[in-house]
Amino acid sequence: MIGSLRGEILERDLDGSVLIEVAGVGYVVNVSQRALAELEPSTSAFLYVHHHIREDAQQLFGFLSRDERVTFQTLIGTHGVGPALAMAVIATHPPTALVDIVANQDVASLTLVPGVGKKTAERLLIELKSRLSVPVLEGAGGTEPGGSAMADVREALAGLGYGDAEIRDTLRELESTDDAASLLRDALKALGARRA
Repeated sequence: MIGSLRGEILERDLDGSVLIEVAGVGYVVNVSQRALAELEPSTSAFLYVHHHIREDAQQLFGFLSRDERVTFQTLIGTHGVGPALAMAVIATHPPTALVDIVANQDVASLTLVPGVGKKTAERLLIELKSRLSVPVLEGAGGTEPGGSAMADVREALAGLGYGDAEIRDTLRELESTDDAASLLRDALKALGARRA
């Protein structure tokens, strides 16, 4: 089982994979779009790896942090979630944001993940609540109980007259964060550029 790789990035493919050479051996590793942006060819890199073995194939999935790998492994251990969907979830919501989404039962934020509809999101929230280390919310912190930064921004944009599809598509493009103010600023900037 391969648990990590340290070596030089030889190639980066826009399909979401990199070729990393370790001691003369090249490994093709699937990574998220966020990780792909950071893994420049001809630079050295360290990746936490999940070695996925099936009857017909073996694949390597690489992560920049241990938290991402643990979250990925939790996701693929959930009914109906394969590696591709797990990578899409991680690419859309970093581990800390995903924990907040699950804690807040934020179905709408989870539907921002390509391939996740409302029913799938509802099922995932139920299953992930017991699998992820989800804190009990006391109402303290940056967001109100029952809402996440993503939900707050979605509500604010709807209040400004933007349509559901337009909001969903814009928020999908932005990196998830727990800072509602900066997320709203980025969303308004992106929406302004779309309408220009």
